[in-house]
Amino acid sequence: MLSWSLNLFRVRGILLSVHASFFLLLAWIAHEGWQLDGWTGLIWSTGTLLAFFACVVLHEFGHSFTAMHFGIGVRRILLMPIGGMAEFEAIPREPSREFLITLAGPAVNFAIAAVLWLTVGFPEGDGYTLTPLGLAQLLLNANIAMGVFNLLPAFPMDGGRILRAILASRMSYLRATAIAATVGKLVCLAGIVYGIWESWWMLAILFAFIFFAGEAELRAVRRREIEDAHWREMLARYYASRAQDEFPSLPR
Repeated sequence: MLSWSLNLFRVRGILLSVHASFFLLLAWIAHEGWQLDGWTGLIWSTGTLLAFFACVVLHEFGHSFTAMHFGIGVRRILLMPIGGMAEFEAIPREPSREFLITLAGPAVNFAIAAVLWLTVGFPEGDGYTLTPLGLAQLLLNANIAMGVFNLLPAFPMDGGRILRAILASRMSYLRATAIAATVGKLVCLAGIVYGIWESWWMLAILFAFIFFAGEAELRAVRRREIEDAHWREMLARYYASRAQDEFPSLPR
């Protein structure tokens, strides 16, 4: 299903793609805006959504450019209704590298929020005016929320990967992944329950997606560990047989 996407353009060799389901979200947001305030509501709603996802793209570029700094290739960034996903050619197993690559995404959001805070400040009151100033102030709060939300320890979100990187510096990569995934599942279950309780269905769906994505990555790590152990055993047997052939035991 991830192949149902439209390719847009490349930045430093990274392909930016939009999943087909994103256009359903865009159409729904446009319809809600039209129902609320006609053309003004439609333009405001769709413009806000596109500006928000532009920040999502910058978040993913933060991950991607940091990964490229460490020599890790990035195939593409895929935008979906639930957010963005950078597809790396490999996940770094060095804890320090994973920590920095992961932290770079939320850092971009906090940097955007800092710039907006210095230029437009926080809104006065509870609402936002339907003006460029109001949009900028909305994006200020949205980037703070995006950065904080991504730091939740819900593996494989950023916070969960940061937790794994910290744990992997003290224990095996597989065990660190298993612990991070378990913590992530508990966070996701709490998020699903909260989303259903508050009738925030998109939030519940998002946490359900994260729950299964974390389990899928844990299985992939386990599978790779088994394969690596198999090849290490094969190589050990090969070199042992070579050594025996080259240095046969002398008869007693």
